[in-house]
Amino acid sequence: MPLSFAAPDESTIALEVVAQPDLEAWLQEQPTQVAAWVTANGFTGALGQVILLPEPDGSPAKAVAGFGSAEKRARKRFPLAAAAEALPKGSYRISSELPDAILENECLGWLMTAYSFDKYADQSSSKARLTAPEGVDVTRIETLANSEALTRDLVNTPASDMGPEQLQSAAEALAQEFDSSCKVVLGEALLRDNFPMIHAVGRAAEQAPRLIEVNWGHKGPKLTLVGKGVCFDTGGLDLKPASAMGLMKKDMGGAANVLGLARMIMALELPLQLRVLIPAVENAVAGNAFRPGDILTARNGLTVEINNTDAEGRLVLADSLAFAAEEHPDLVISMATLTGAARVAVGPDIAPFYSNDDKVAEIVQQKGQATADPVWRLPLHTPYEAMIEPGIADLDNAPSGGFAGSITAALFLRRFVDECRYLHFDIYSWQRTKEPGRSKGGLGQGPRAILAALPEVLGL
Repeated sequence: MPLSFAAPDESTIALEVVAQPDLEAWLQEQPTQVAAWVTANGFTGALGQVILLPEPDGSPAKAVAGFGSAEKRARKRFPLAAAAEALPKGSYRISSELPDAILENECLGWLMTAYSFDKYADQSSSKARLTAPEGVDVTRIETLANSEALTRDLVNTPASDMGPEQLQSAAEALAQEFDSSCKVVLGEALLRDNFPMIHAVGRAAEQAPRLIEVNWGHKGPKLTLVGKGVCFDTGGLDLKPASAMGLMKKDMGGAANVLGLARMIMALELPLQLRVLIPAVENAVAGNAFRPGDILTARNGLTVEINNTDAEGRLVLADSLAFAAEEHPDLVISMATLTGAARVAVGPDIAPFYSNDDKVAEIVQQKGQATADPVWRLPLHTPYEAMIEPGIADLDNAPSGGFAGSITAALFLRRFVDECRYLHFDIYSWQRTKEPGRSKGGLGQGPRAILAALPEVLGL
């Protein structure tokens, strides 16, 4: 079911939002019986706490939601969504004035409390619906919510039902929805069309490797999005232990985030030319799997020594980025669940990114903070280039030593974008525990920050 605002009607319940430090002053403004009721029921204004104020006949006159303290709110992405999950079924209208700077994010968080992944079993989700506050951009907020839902659905679907073929189908469905084109280079055609590393990584799988390309828009600056679509990563012949394979269905999180971002761009009709590239593969084990010690030649002619077949994401991205750069777009963005080193550096909740343009990086980081989509720039530290140069080939796909793993991966990818302005996001794309507005499981990281930055970055 689409995530949307409720239509206001006579049954809509007014909702007052009261911060914990403001509770005493708020109680003094209420009728005596209301203040007594609130106090007797132990309402303190704590984050996520709710109370219904009854009419004489017992029906709800209005609801009150605790908004906690500034310190407590800072620890949640969508503070008001905690109240949304606690309220009983019904539709609600925010009657308190919330700052414009947070109102859109709080509305978005509320809508996303209704998300559930119910493909395989019924899942509970919030039944408290919100009517759109006056002045908010309803279309934009609903677009963000439903695009995030697309990303979550794709990541949550197991590899048994989300292989390269199904990822292709998802891209084709999105292209059809927004009257854009979708073409695919499949299997052995990857060798014919010079995508040798995509082919090498995916050739051992039952479903053939492929490069999916979606194009939309005919005017404006050119934006190319590249998403890692490794639908399951065994590690290849450098086989992962079982404990490390448990979440490998999410190794296509880069592709899922790119498709979610593409949906936002197309639904909001941004005046630009969008190109989406997704190398869709499964890194499987078979007699024809690529091997440690192999040397592969990328699309742009660089040779790559394979020192770990579990560092396959950068290989499929490299061919895709070289293809993207040939068109000389105004901006290239890659998104991938690429390295554990990124999680060690910033944890699972922040999307680290790299950029070869300081101004673009500054804008994206600012927009991430404003859109409750935190991102953090890490350095493309050029002196580390020596770490990805093995001597026997131009590049090493898995430098030894374990240092700066996310940075060296980003430096590897930079070799394939020529002079294009470039952003690379090394995301986790997974929520480990349920939080307000953020269900456990697949997660979008970075798309809202990027979307908010595009008008300034591309001069839209």
